[in-house]
Amino acid sequence: MENYTFNSLTLRMEGLRVTNTNKYPIFLFLLLAYMFILIANVGILILIWKERSLHQPMYLLFCNLSVNDVMGNSLLVPRVLSDIMVPPSERFIHYYECLVQAFTIHMFGTNSHTLLMAMAFDRYVAICNPLRYSTIMNGTMVIKLIVSAWGVAFVLVAILLGMTIRLNRCRTLITSPYCDNASIFKLSCENVYANNVYGLTFTVVLLTASIGCVVLTYFKITAACLTSKSKSLNSKALKTCSTHLCLYLMMLVSGFLPIILHRFPQYPEYRKIAAIMFHVVPGSLNPLIYGLQSKEIHKCLSNIFHLKKVKPSI
Repeated sequence: MENYTFNSLTLRMEGLRVTNTNKYPIFLFLLLAYMFILIANVGILILIWKERSLHQPMYLLFCNLSVNDVMGNSLLVPRVLSDIMVPPSERFIHYYECLVQAFTIHMFGTNSHTLLMAMAFDRYVAICNPLRYSTIMNGTMVIKLIVSAWGVAFVLVAILLGMTIRLNRCRTLITSPYCDNASIFKLSCENVYANNVYGLTFTVVLLTASIGCVVLTYFKITAACLTSKSKSLNSKALKTCSTHLCLYLMMLVSGFLPIILHRFPQYPEYRKIAAIMFHVVPGSLNPLIYGLQSKEIHKCLSNIFHLKKVKPSI
């Protein structure tokens, strides 16, 4: 039996297939999107850190979503940008760099679900138990939610990639625009049945828990609003929950799109673009949606810009 194992540490990225005509527009779009992601998310983090009025559970949880967006895009977009500017035959990546990128990308995707689940719990307590909100959502609970969200994601992804690292590799071409678990274990000529089973189980459990948590939470919030005659409660629920629900649906749709396009192998480039957009779109729109919907963030930004306008006239 022929032995194919050679475990090369130098891998080749297929990346996006760009032409001289569309190379620069795509590069410029991704560069501007990445700059906006950094500026908007880091700006939100600094604003929440500096303004004591924003030191609330909802905004502290959102801070983690901003950190996740910056982390997920910082190990993806710069690499994609560099690959666009070189010919496909010269797109090389070290195996260990590929593993780090895959780990970060899967952490980003898993964290997007676990953090939004934690934010859904926060909205549930705020609407359904407003009198006990400060008691339930105290500092200890917020820390537990944050640690649980990141901890669960870390364990699940560590097992996922741990099962892939053990495999010997006999190929060197990564057919995706970036490194992920599936593209790495496809480099192996060994039996990857266990990897496929765990990967499928991981995805099903995560999506079931995520969707189930959000549906149950909003069902209880809707029930509380229907049984309550308080207009202020209904208004509060509409404003705070619509923002969270918008973020969740946006993440869910952008995540399902690459999965759906897997069913259409005749459109590989659309699938690659959709996979990149799964990181870029939520990372760009999350701070924008929260900034537009949150009265507290609006007020803080207005105060900052008002002070800047007043100071020169003093």
